[in-house]
Amino acid sequence: MSQDLLLQREPLPLVVPPVTLEGEAVRLEPLSPSHTDALVRVAEPGLFEFFHRMLRTREDVERYIADALEAAEEGVERPFVIIEKATGEPVGSTRYLEIQRRHRTLEIGSTWLAKRVWRTRVNTECKYLLLRHAFEELKVMRVQLKTDRRNERSRAAIERLGAKFEGVLRQHMLVRGGVVRDSAYYSILDGEWPEVKAGLEARLSASSREGTREEGR
Repeated sequence: MSQDLLLQREPLPLVVPPVTLEGEAVRLEPLSPSHTDALVRVAEPGLFEFFHRMLRTREDVERYIADALEAAEEGVERPFVIIEKATGEPVGSTRYLEIQRRHRTLEIGSTWLAKRVWRTRVNTECKYLLLRHAFEELKVMRVQLKTDRRNERSRAAIERLGAKFEGVLRQHMLVRGGVVRDSAYYSILDGEWPEVKAGLEARLSASSREGTREEGR
């Protein structure tokens, strides 16, 4: 693209209201304190190795939900609980975050899943629902995703979505125990969404035909 060609978007403020997103295998519902007990049951050891906080106790989960709802009230995040439709049970959480009202961009992240749904369609379908809503309903111009530079499983999952690697933000944050984290950044732009969407729909269609198992997380 020529550097002389300037892209433009309507300068409308980005508003992200509560919403329920439904797919074939999962339903994303607004996170609430009523989900505490179920999330305590699936917050297994080892899930949060690369997170900045651990969820080990009921108190941890209560604080996690309270912080998420406070961020939602401030308009900078929109957290969801991930419901497995086959059982009706929560199997994790995800959210929109870094919501930039003025610039019409946001991030998808803070995603964690019970190990029993790893390598199923759950994560792919969650990301598909969130991306589709972001681009087609919220009309964002960019979605970013980030993860710990060392988290190869997460990086591979992001790359399978079709997101483009942008680089590593060095010494980006302190995580548990004061460990210095470098963050790998990826993004999908609104102009790239049709191709990304087609790829995700093909994967989900194949998953439906062959069962729910997928490679990776």
